[in-house]
Parts: sequence; structure tokens; C-alpha cells
Amino acid sequence: MFSFLQRIGRSLMLPVAVLPAAALLLGIGYWIDPTGWGANNPVAGFLIKAGSAILDHLGMLFAIGVALGMSKSKDGAAALAAVVGFMVVTTVLSTASVANLMGIAPEQVNKGFEKIDNVFVGILVGLIAAWTFNKFHQTELPAALAFFSGRRLVPILVSFFAMLLSLVLLFVWPFVFGALVSFGEWMLGLGAVGAGLFGFFNRLLIPVGLHHALNTVFWFDVAGIDDIKKFQSKDAVKGVTGMYQAGFFPVMMFGVPGAALAMYHSAKSARKKAVAGIFLAGAVSAFLTGVTEPVEFAFMFVAPALYFVHAVLTGLSMFIAASFHWTAGFGFSAGFIDYLLSLKNPNANHPLMLLVLGVIYFALYYIIFRFAIKVLDIKTPGRESDEEIAAMALSEGDEVGPADEVTADNLSSNKYDALAQRVIQGVGGPSNIEHMTNCATRLRFELKNNRLVDEQLLKQAGSAGVIKTGQKNAQVIIGTHVQQVADAVEHHLK
Repeated sequence: MFSFLQRIGRSLMLPVAVLPAAALLLGIGYWIDPTGWGANNPVAGFLIKAGSAILDHLGMLFAIGVALGMSKSKDGAAALAAVVGFMVVTTVLSTASVANLMGIAPEQVNKGFEKIDNVFVGILVGLIAAWTFNKFHQTELPAALAFFSGRRLVPILVSFFAMLLSLVLLFVWPFVFGALVSFGEWMLGLGAVGAGLFGFFNRLLIPVGLHHALNTVFWFDVAGIDDIKKFQSKDAVKGVTGMYQAGFFPVMMFGVPGAALAMYHSAKSARKKAVAGIFLAGAVSAFLTGVTEPVEFAFMFVAPALYFVHAVLTGLSMFIAASFHWTAGFGFSAGFIDYLLSLKNPNANHPLMLLVLGVIYFALYYIIFRFAIKVLDIKTPGRESDEEIAAMALSEGDEVGPADEVTADNLSSNKYDALAQRVIQGVGGPSNIEHMTNCATRLRFELKNNRLVDEQLLKQAGSAGVIKTGQKNAQVIIGTHVQQVADAVEHHLK
């Protein structure tokens, strides 16, 4: 079950990765026309409508993303099947269709069916499409029907399964929708406290990769909160909408870079040059794009108590921003690029105060991390023991060893090839790999036996950390260039 939830969380990254395009289009549109929502300028109107087109179809995008992420080979047939299934469900369960099926007037139809085009249904359809593909994409039909065998069979079967899902949802959806709305209203009723709890658990779930599943509840239209889309629309309540986003900006733009600087300054003098690139890249990534995992994994496992403090500080930032009604929004994450784009959004409320809080958070993170690392003697990168440093020097030297075997001169000129081959070797070799995918910063492996994982080799190769769950799953933290590494790994595995 845990592995299943992890895979769903990983799958959600594909549709989430589309959101920066919407944020860019909407952000530029608001800069051109900050008060008229595009009514005062045709160029702004064009850009805002283009960005809204993405946000208005998130349900289908999530169906496609989950279908591809959960299918075994990321085949286009799974994506096509998800589109087919989603169209069947949303058409059959539209208000007019339900009124006809139930023999009642349209105004008597449960209001939940007006919201049937949503992320929750998209995820359900995506799971069905992925399961159908995995089970039937190699099925052979009799000779007379051979044209419809294999991958062509998948969308056909999904259309029938979608009809069965529609029949179930016809009776179940009003209750599910009511429960989701009640949960959303309860969380909204908690106000700033609810925002703080969300921020706390968002960080706390990062080590297991389940934070994406939690994000969908608050950022999209699963429980009626829909914070990202509403912030980009006239449906927003100024000073309230965006409270599940705003508090992340001080943490990601300032707090995490402050932690990175503290860890760099805490490194041994002889090791500072070696770790400077790691911390600089992680800090820049966090500030510009809001991708914080490269820095977080540098201390997540060597100092769990310090990571817990990081989660508490994130929740506190969310609580403070929501309490004072400071709001800003993002399309991908709380980095400077999204912050800059949201400044002219009419729904942004005192966004400059987030920078003031950010400066305080930079100092707070730096002081806490420097103090904790020194007092508790935490072995963050650059503070390894002399024995560990000697081992690293040996692995990086000229003597022949496992690390050297994968960096020979006859490798491809692609700069990610050496890293990809070392990663493959570090997880037990090609024969130990059953399946590999990636999210924003991690390679996620399903292995025959994760006890064969060589964590030391992976860290020497440049991984920020390794997570093993159960007996078959392993995650290798790469950083923001994970997609290039994943492509190289897939190339070598093929």
C-alpha cells in the first residue's frame, strides 16, 4: 500500500510540471493588465485565457499523468485511454445527462455533478487506464479481431470500464463530493491554523514522497479549496485565497538557502571547496525555483530532529502569512520566478511582507543550523570523519575500483552517461532493476532486492541521499537535473 501511494505521488508530478506554463502566461497577462483581468488589453486577455485553459482542464491532465506514471512502460496508449475514459465519465455524469438518466429536472440534480470534471475523478480514471494497460496491452485477440489486439485494445476496454465507473459514481459521487466539501470547509474553518498544519505535514511527508498527494487536496479542486486556480481567478477572496501557498516563499527563497550557508560554514576547512558546489547549486535552486530537496536531503537523515524543526518552521511561516493575510501564489513552487510573476496579480495582498519575513527566516535558519550542527556535532556534508574523507579520496583517485569502471574514456560524450552508469551499478546493476521512473529531484527504482543498493557508491557519484522502503523500493536523490539522468539511465537499460 505504501509503495502504491508513493507511485501515485510520483505520477502527480507530470501534470504538476505543466503548471509553470499556466503561471507564466497568467503572470505576464497580469503585469500587462493588473486590474482588468485582460478586459483592458487584448494581449493580456489572450495570455490570461491561454493560461486559464490549462487550469480549467486539470482533471484531464491528472488523468493522463497518473495513467502514464502508473503504467509499466509510459506508453502513449495509456494516455489515450485516460483521455477516453475521462471524457466518458464527465460526459455521462454531466448535469444534463444525469437529469435524463434519473428522469428529473436539471435543477434537481445534485450540485456535485456540476464539479465532476475534477482532479479526484481524473486520478481515478488514470488509475483505471494504467491498470488496464498493464494487464491487457499484450493481449492477442482471435484472427478476425487481430487489428484491435495489444495496445489498441486498451482504450476500448477503458471506455467500458469508464461506463462502469460512471454507473458507480452516479450513486456514490454525491456522498463523496459532500464529504470532500465538508473536509475542505473544515480546513478553511481552521484558517491560519489549517494553513500551518498543511505546511508542517507538507515538509514532513517529503522523505517518503507523499507530499504531492497532500498538495492536491489544498491546491486543486479535490476538497473545494482549489487554492492555485482560485488565486489566478476572480473567484479569489483577497487576503485569504493563496494562504496555502504564501508561507512557502519565506522558507524556500530564504530559509533553505540560509540552512545551506550554515552547513557550508560548518564544513571542515579542507572540505569546504568540495561541498561548495553542492550547497550553492541547492541554494540557487531553492531561491529561484522553490525546489528544496537537494538541500533538505543533505541533513534529512543525518539530523532527523533538525529536519523536524524545519517542518515546524515551515508550518509557522504558513501560519504567520495566513494570520496577517499576506498572499502570493505560484504555478510550480514558491521560488523567486513564481513570486515575481504573482506580484501584479490583483489577488496578491501585501506580498512584499513575505520578503521581510524571508529575511528573518534566513537569519533564523542560519543561526539554528549553525548552533545545532556545532553543539550536536551533526555530520552534514563536509563534516565527515577522517576515515570517511580518506575513503572518498581513494574512490576519487587513480586506483582502479568500482567507481572507475563506470567512468572510462570510452563512454559516450553525454555528460550524464557516467553518472547514469554509476547509479545503475549503485542500485545493484541492470539485472536488479525492475522499473525506474523519476519525479522532480529523485530517481525511483523498483528493484528485485534493495539490499543490493550500494549507498556509499551512490553518494560518491553525487547523490544527495538514498531512501529504501520495504524490500524492493529505493529512491536516489539526484537534484534538478534528474530528468537528464533518468533519460540516460533508461537509454542504458534499453
